[in-house]
Amino acid sequence: QLQLVESGGGLVQPGGSLRLSCAASGFTLDYYAIGWFRQAPGKEREGVSCISHSGSVTNYADSVKGRFTISRDNAKNTVYLQMNSLKPEDTAVYYCAGGRVLHMCVMRKNWYDVWGQGTQVTVSS
Repeated sequence: QLQLVESGGGLVQPGGSLRLSCAASGFTLDYYAIGWFRQAPGKEREGVSCISHSGSVTNYADSVKGRFTISRDNAKNTVYLQMNSLKPEDTAVYYCAGGRVLHMCVMRKNWYDVWGQGTQVTVSS
């Protein structure tokens, strides 16, 4: 069974940092692009960042550029999202998703076919 499991969410003050992890079980991430998405209450799920299967291509939403960094460790079958300078508007449930495509990634929900259950990130003082 293909599974992605997110971890690392929590409550953090504005300006703080969190690192989210997305671990795969039941399959190898070697041939998968990974995207991070988030959904705030009452809003559509939106793309935050993505990384190609090898890590050579990354993309970021304008709202997180310069603050978030996506990376992957295929030996550990895990993708990370380092989030710095967090703002209250970053509060959302964060999801990772996998798409079996090589050499590229896009931040479109229908591009991905394996999804995690999400982890809550709350930025508040």
